[in-house]
Amino acid sequence: MSRNDAAPGTVTAPPSRIRRLLSHLYIQCLIGVIAGAAVGWLWPSVGADLKPLGDGFIALVKMMIAPIIFCTVVHGIASMDNLRAVGRVSLKALIYFEVLTTIAMVIGLVVVNVVKPGSGLHIDVSSLSTDSLPPAATEHEGFADFVLAMIPATLVSALTGNEILPVLIVSVLFGFGLHASGEAGLSIARGVEKFSTVLFTLIRWIMRLAPIGAFGSMAFTIGNYGLDTLRHLALLVGSFWLTALFFVLVVLGSVMRLNGLRLLPFLRYIKEELLIVLGTSSTEPVLPRMMAKLQHVGAAKPVVGITLPAGYSFNLDGTAIYLTMGSVFLAQALGIDLSLTQQLSMLAVMLLTSKGAAGVTGSGFIALAATLSAIPHVPVAALALIFGIDRFMSEARALTSLVGNGVATLAVAKWEGQLDEARAKAVLSGEIPFVPAPVTPVPEPKAVTPEPQREPVPAAG
Repeated sequence: MSRNDAAPGTVTAPPSRIRRLLSHLYIQCLIGVIAGAAVGWLWPSVGADLKPLGDGFIALVKMMIAPIIFCTVVHGIASMDNLRAVGRVSLKALIYFEVLTTIAMVIGLVVVNVVKPGSGLHIDVSSLSTDSLPPAATEHEGFADFVLAMIPATLVSALTGNEILPVLIVSVLFGFGLHASGEAGLSIARGVEKFSTVLFTLIRWIMRLAPIGAFGSMAFTIGNYGLDTLRHLALLVGSFWLTALFFVLVVLGSVMRLNGLRLLPFLRYIKEELLIVLGTSSTEPVLPRMMAKLQHVGAAKPVVGITLPAGYSFNLDGTAIYLTMGSVFLAQALGIDLSLTQQLSMLAVMLLTSKGAAGVTGSGFIALAATLSAIPHVPVAALALIFGIDRFMSEARALTSLVGNGVATLAVAKWEGQLDEARAKAVLSGEIPFVPAPVTPVPEPKAVTPEPQREPVPAAG
């Protein structure tokens, strides 16, 4: 029956509307997450085997992170008229990061002491083994090793490694070098800006695979760990998610209001990125899009280029909550009674170990291992208790840290006077939609038509 032959009163949605709806990346990612959860639940073995889909998508994006950060930071510094602004932005950002991560840790510490999710387990530490833990989870780096690791072996090796801090150091130094090199540096800065345009074009192509990555990651999580967990572990997971939600809505919401903006419209604005992070448990895949969206919302490019990448190492709010709740939970499970002084000393160590953890899946778990290695109160072997459910908390860590870094960038831009508030309110209200820059097609080479041969003109005389 054709559309014209439909029964009277029947309302059919135009196919074009459905196509437009399905063309949105967040709808595609949502379908991927739901489908992955269904596959993992109905066919666990199949879901567990789909892990390479998520890992492959994250690997594709990770290979683009270092050059994109390099180009953005270098061009931002080289194009600034006043280099004092770079130091001022960096200082304000670091102060903000330290204050917010401390607040996140204190909130986590209060919740885990009130809820006591680990009390009653009575685990014998001698029965635990670290054989099932990742090799990096039992290693610990001291403060000197942490600082030296930020210095890359060569200028180029920073762009080929897996850490963000060496990339930032090289980018800042190179940007200052270009700024001090006069006209020669200015021409290179223009080339860097053009190169970044190519990189963002590649990212747009890669992001089309996000629904597949979200499907594979969610299918693996449900298929490998199942829907049921023990009561104590479920209580830890639930209380952690609620604490992260409280931090986002109350603390980060207050920061937004202090800067004349509202949190909920901002969350709607980055809904695509939130769903990608929910499916992949990693904030790295959305870093390029977050940089583009924060610039679109009215934050100055140099502020975004410095604050957002730095936040991926220094402002992991979700990881900060996880560290306090995870460490005290393990102490409760082992029957270790931590005094207030001991818990505060752990918090002081966490202020260091939480820094430098990249926004990738499992980084919070490694930071927790480093914390337990640095303090004598809780043995590292206790990590085996939460290794299996860490994935269920990884999504909350990543989501909280993503929102926290977005809010931090807008706050620093406002304090620096580099935020167009009128544009920000218009964008967040939907008046100015975010439209990714179109991919410029490569022009077809034009056929060269040979000119007709002319008869030689005879010489006069």
